[in-house]
Amino acid sequence: MTLWQKITADIAQSLRMSCTYKAHRALSGGDINRAFLLECAERRFFVKLNAADTGTMFAAEARGLEALASSGALCVPGPICHGVHDGQAYLAMEYLRLRNGGDERAAGAAVAELHETRGERYGWTRDNTIGTTPQCNDCRDDWAQFWRELRLGFQLDLAERHGYGARLQAGRELQERVIELLRGHVPAASLLHGDLWRGNFAYAGNGAPAVFDPAVYYGDAETDLAMTELFGGFGADFYAAYRDRRPLRTGYAQRRTLYNLYHVLNHLNLFGGAYLRQARSMIEALLAELR
Repeated sequence: MTLWQKITADIAQSLRMSCTYKAHRALSGGDINRAFLLECAERRFFVKLNAADTGTMFAAEARGLEALASSGALCVPGPICHGVHDGQAYLAMEYLRLRNGGDERAAGAAVAELHETRGERYGWTRDNTIGTTPQCNDCRDDWAQFWRELRLGFQLDLAERHGYGARLQAGRELQERVIELLRGHVPAASLLHGDLWRGNFAYAGNGAPAVFDPAVYYGDAETDLAMTELFGGFGADFYAAYRDRRPLRTGYAQRRTLYNLYHVLNHLNLFGGAYLRQARSMIEALLAELR
């Protein structure tokens, strides 16, 4: 059997239905995994492929998609099965026809609804990845400690291992002062997409707002909202609808910089020094507010 016939057989077993492989073709998009449309006689599927050692990443992604789908707030491609064949890890999902344009007010309201799904603690049931970077989701009761240790501290440690430590020394001072930045801010533990930039957001064929490629955990809803602003692509109607349902708390602008620093550092660690100046600028701006 070929790789694609094996994946088709796994899908058939998972869905308990007949699936007859017809063809597959590569799809564009994505910097980390290879994406394919798998065509069977009965229906279509979306399949991601990567090296065999990324199997745990796909397992965590499947769990994240299930969590997002269970909220009922957004359209999510349902995971079907994942595994390893012929030295390739795969994740098979429901195939959704997606488009870029849609009702931004509905999108903002849907993301706000997602954030009304709550957990008991900050973190999640398992670790996952943000891109290919490991994301530790050990549960904590204190949000400031969670962010200082498992988000900012983790990325700074990784940056040091990549040789950026000397140029990010101010980041360590900021790490020690995260408690000051977040003093008095005790957010609910909201279900988060975790990597909510425009590239992981679209609209389904019926117009429903859709998300994919998550890095799920429970945390401050403002972290998702902050990331929507990091690279742009969401309009004024999106934010107006979000705020109608979940008004922003005082100090959001400062926290937005802190939360987005995590993603900028992650891009530094994933893609290299082009993000170093931005990271340093964000660190200095936050420290300036504490002086």
